[in-house]
Amino acid sequence: MTTSAAAPTGPEGAITRGRVTDRLVEANTRYASAFTDPGMDARPVLHVAVVACMDARLDLHAALGLELGDCHTIRNAGGVVTDDVIRSLTISQHKLGTRSIVLIHHTGCGLESLTEDFRNELEMEVGQRPAWAVESFQDVDQDVRQSMQRVRTSPFLLHTDDVRGFVFDVKTGLLREVDAA
Repeated sequence: MTTSAAAPTGPEGAITRGRVTDRLVEANTRYASAFTDPGMDARPVLHVAVVACMDARLDLHAALGLELGDCHTIRNAGGVVTDDVIRSLTISQHKLGTRSIVLIHHTGCGLESLTEDFRNELEMEVGQRPAWAVESFQDVDQDVRQSMQRVRTSPFLLHTDDVRGFVFDVKTGLLREVDAA
């Protein structure tokens, strides 16, 4: 499968170093040539923040019917609610008016195959142990529940009454809501 940002490859299909970034910069030049300032504020029109996995298979705007300016999107490995996600959500709510939070994990997540041993491997490789947790999981529904709980119990968030969690099926494109129970 090829995407619009597919990288030029060298021998045996290896991505040529620097070429991906060059291609992205060239695409930006084309984009900017037709760009007009939409005159938007940084506040999301729908007053919602979406926290999701960084997986490249998730096209959140298309999957949720969102347009530019509709939401804040916060992505990380696994879509888990970490301290940094709480930081972003706190700024989003306190300074930019969001009230609702949507959490989206997905089927086939790479974090399901990792363990905290990954931190040990990194320490052996680079000589320093990462301060962050891997946040791996085996049960995607339970991890969504844990993320919802972290949001709902954060003392920094103003609005925790409209927090919902979902699992995106990468094979069908459908969301399945996870009960907070």
